[in-house]
Amino acid sequence: MRGPRRDVSSRRDFLAAAGGAVTLAAGVASPAVGAKGANERIGIGLIGVGGRGTDHLEAILKVASAHNVEIRSVCDVWRRAGDVAAEKVKKASGREPRACTRFGELLDDKGVDAIVVATPDFGHGAILTAALAAGKDAYIEKPMTIDVDSAARAVALAKEKSRVVQVGTQRRSDGHFRAGMKAVAAGEIGPVNRASAAVAFNEPRWRRATSDVHEKDVDWDAYLLGLPRRPFDPKLLRMWQLYKETSNGMPGLWMTHFADAVHMLTGATVPASAVALGGIYVWKDGREHADTFHAILEYPQGFLFDWGMGLGNAAGGHFTIHGTKATLDADRWHVRREKGSQGPHSLKPEATASHMENWLDCLRSRKPTNAPIETGYQHVVATVMAAKALETGRRQAYDAGKKVIVAC
Repeated sequence: MRGPRRDVSSRRDFLAAAGGAVTLAAGVASPAVGAKGANERIGIGLIGVGGRGTDHLEAILKVASAHNVEIRSVCDVWRRAGDVAAEKVKKASGREPRACTRFGELLDDKGVDAIVVATPDFGHGAILTAALAAGKDAYIEKPMTIDVDSAARAVALAKEKSRVVQVGTQRRSDGHFRAGMKAVAAGEIGPVNRASAAVAFNEPRWRRATSDVHEKDVDWDAYLLGLPRRPFDPKLLRMWQLYKETSNGMPGLWMTHFADAVHMLTGATVPASAVALGGIYVWKDGREHADTFHAILEYPQGFLFDWGMGLGNAAGGHFTIHGTKATLDADRWHVRREKGSQGPHSLKPEATASHMENWLDCLRSRKPTNAPIETGYQHVVATVMAAKALETGRRQAYDAGKKVIVAC
């Protein structure tokens, strides 16, 4: 856990970790996969089939017939998870999918048109860019990446290859948030000057048992990807959220949803600067990331966004957007005006779409998804900036011209 961090999406590390199974990497030309006709079946591969990946697998299986799609391959470095997922697919569809531990093998399958990525966060950048370079459409779990460089490469590749990407920030398909976005855009709360959100749990979140994980069942080299080699460590596999090499902590794990929602509701894109404080105040159990965190981001449109999370109190949370005329409560979905005796009025939600089905629809229509890849880049900037502010103890700023984050 103490080795230096490296760019896991570099060609050398990626090819080495994938065992040479991948024939295409970012920047290498490949023929783009054309749109499928209504009667042509779309092949899907899942990379990472743990808890969240299994949710996606089950969501796809429920609507596979209606959308004329099939799960052709499942990939997980933990063979036990891969075997369970393959059995689920076989039971539901009558067809046994290919199972593998190295995602390069899945990307080489010409029958796979699109992939779902639900791996630990540190692998998102390498896998997404490799998949786009190979001409695959993608559903990428949040955070899209934990570094700005690979997020920028992914955006460029998606444009170059004309790929359809859905980022897993599902609030963009939620009818309440879509109604809230329109209310703010219509000027109902006036010019926004502040957004505020918080989340609280009184538990050692992300701490898991490891007694059921055995080295013989894990493709450890594939899991490490571009990380420095080290002996098998089941904690790093099962509790990757707790460590700096494999996640950027609360900003990527939870703040992503709120930062993306702020962007959606206000129309803002990326913050100009960020500061943060936090630490391990409660759960001194070997974790490397803060269990208590607070960040403030400033946006060039002229508002602040403060976000906090703690694991030492179960008070709940809040999410509010403050304008000069009114406040939008994005938990209770009502608008409270600043002046007068009129009480808060509720927003009428639009119909909520299935985030997964929206992606499946767009695979065939080639229309933009509800959470296109550009929105992923925006939340990456916000969350990486907040994480760096905490790690360095210095205010961070975004240089839009160079697309880099710099310390102030």
